This record gives sequence, structure tokens and C-alpha cells, in this order.
Amino acid sequence: MKVTIEVDCTPEEVRRMMGLPDLTPIHDRYLAKMQEAIEGAAVGPEIVGAMMKSWAPATDAGLDMWRALFNAAGGAAKSQE
Repeated sequence: MKVTIEVDCTPEEVRRMMGLPDLTPIHDRYLAKMQEAIEGAAVGPEIVGAMMKSWAPATDAGLDMWRALFNAAGGAAKSQE
């Protein structure tokens, strides 16, 4: 037997339901600081590009890592059905 439950709520409602902290003030401050740094030319496009690459490497090894992660998750989901 398979049961599907659909819950329609906003991300804010889910955060509160799960008891997660509200990080909106921290996120807003981070975005403001990033905007100031970029507008003030303290951070150039090359630095932002390097930062993005370090967060999510787009090299073959990085793509293989993501592919393996998704394949593993897909295999786990299929085994539970």
C-alpha cells in the first residue's frame, strides 16, 4: 500500500513547524554586506567567481561527486518502494 500526503505551506511555515531558528536577519545582513563589497569594488567579479567555484565545484570530479550523490539517493528511494 502506498499513501501520499501533500502539505501546502510556505517555507516560513515549515521552518516554524520544525522548530528551526529564523535566520532572516542574518541572511539580510549577509546580503547587504556582499552588496556593499561588490558596489565598493572591494570584491571583484573574479573573487566572486572563485568563491562560487569553491562552493560548488564544476570540475569533472565535482560533477562526478554530485552524480554519485544523486544516484545513491535515487537507489535508496527505489529500494524503499
